[in-house]
Amino acid sequence: MPAKPLRDLVDFARRNSPFYAELYRDVPQDVSDLAQLPIIDQKAFWDANAWPDNRLLTGPLSDAGVYTSGGTTGAPKFSPWTRVEHADSVTAFGAGMVRAGLRPGHRVANLFFAGELYGGFLYIENALHHAPVENVRLPVGGAASDEYVADLIASFGVNVLAGEPMRLGKVADAVSARGRTADSVELLLFGGDLLFDDLRPRLARAFPGAAIASLGYASVDAGLVGAPVPGDDVRVHEAFPDRTLVELVDDATGEPITVPGVPGRLVVTNLFRTLMPIIRYPVGDRAEWVDAGCRRFRLVGRTTEGARVETVTMRTEDIRAVLISADEDRVMSGMQMVQRRWDGKDGLLLRLAYVEEPPEDLARRFVDAVYAARPLYPESVAQGLIHPLAVEWVRPSELVTHPRTGKLVQVVDERSHS
Repeated sequence: MPAKPLRDLVDFARRNSPFYAELYRDVPQDVSDLAQLPIIDQKAFWDANAWPDNRLLTGPLSDAGVYTSGGTTGAPKFSPWTRVEHADSVTAFGAGMVRAGLRPGHRVANLFFAGELYGGFLYIENALHHAPVENVRLPVGGAASDEYVADLIASFGVNVLAGEPMRLGKVADAVSARGRTADSVELLLFGGDLLFDDLRPRLARAFPGAAIASLGYASVDAGLVGAPVPGDDVRVHEAFPDRTLVELVDDATGEPITVPGVPGRLVVTNLFRTLMPIIRYPVGDRAEWVDAGCRRFRLVGRTTEGARVETVTMRTEDIRAVLISADEDRVMSGMQMVQRRWDGKDGLLLRLAYVEEPPEDLARRFVDAVYAARPLYPESVAQGLIHPLAVEWVRPSELVTHPRTGKLVQVVDERSHS
């Protein structure tokens, strides 16, 4: 489906979607700039996408595929795509995978999850099928054991693994546990979550000859967002030409950010998706521009991902950076924060994964490093407001992941909310 000019897209949405008709009631008819349009309120957007009384779609659900989000935050979101929209999307995504390093003849093991309307596996399978280079598709799926995947790599000479970062790490552990390396693997393509630096040693140990790259940036709800940009920084992406418009906006004011290095909310507009229009939709991630032309952006974390302990804000990205800086021997291979409450006070546990046994004093050094970076935390402890920060060492397989998608759960809230 050809991309629509912004003005035509807005007119189409306003005429055919009751939700957009109400949203754009006070918007001028002649729209020429995104800033003239309001940013979508996600709750209102998904409330309008209810069934059977849908107020969001622009037409009947007669020839479409329906995906749903993984539901890692809030209720799952149902997202329909027409046949043409889906074909156009996976074609663009497949071309992006070639930019990421997919080569002719590569044997690709697709480790993403499928079923219950989740789109990850099917979307990647279709993108590989529509990629502009020949490839051999191995539809493994997310339910196969890590040992099965390790056997397949060895027996079939797999060149590319495509999956969630945590899944790639678990497969790497299964390979390393055999005391060998998987030298046939040339490329690790990750998606669905950020790949953090603390995972790299595990991957390098099992796949010493493999490059690591994002296979692209998309979501079930927003659709296409950004194409991978070749280079060492796997978090850098750019809008898909003639398909998406990407903005970064200030968290507080909603004003567009136009200078590099200033983080803000990532907002996307999809120019070819019309059954469920995506116009100035906040995708839930934060990013910063990396070039003066504001075309390439670096993902820096989720907009809402983090813990709040009493009055102390603990963003996962910030705390992970502190720990990595303090981890001189690169012992930590994964992190999640666990919120608990006992004796009438909140507490926070850093659940840290390891492969090699950690030194006895490392947990204390980590706590000291976090306290130095967040002095309000020890001050609140001293005032009796919260419990001291604690560290729990676990094996990578013991980190909590989402049961359907395999994504690492960044913050586990074990407090009773009844």
